[in-house]
Amino acid sequence: MAYDNTNTFTLFVNDKDGNDKRPDRSGTLNVDGVEYFIDGWIKQGSKGPFLSGKIKRKDRQGSESKPVQAAAEFADDDVLF
Repeated sequence: MAYDNTNTFTLFVNDKDGNDKRPDRSGTLNVDGVEYFIDGWIKQGSKGPFLSGKIKRKDRQGSESKPVQAAAEFADDDVLF
C-alpha cells in the first residue's frame, strides 16, 4: 500500500549559505492532492518567534501567479527547532 500524503506538509532546515534572504525552512505541501512548494522564515514578533511563509503550486513554475503568503504565531514552547 502506498503512502497517502494528501493534506500534509514537510519542512526541512534550509542551508542559507550566507544569504539572509533565503528561507530558514523549505519543503512541500499537499492540499487535496495539489502539490505546492513551501518556504518559511523564522521571525521575531511582539509575542515571540513565528513562522512566516510562501507557497507556490508546483505545476505553475515560471508562471506569473503570485505566491500565497501565510503566517502562524507560536509560543516559545511550540517552536521545535
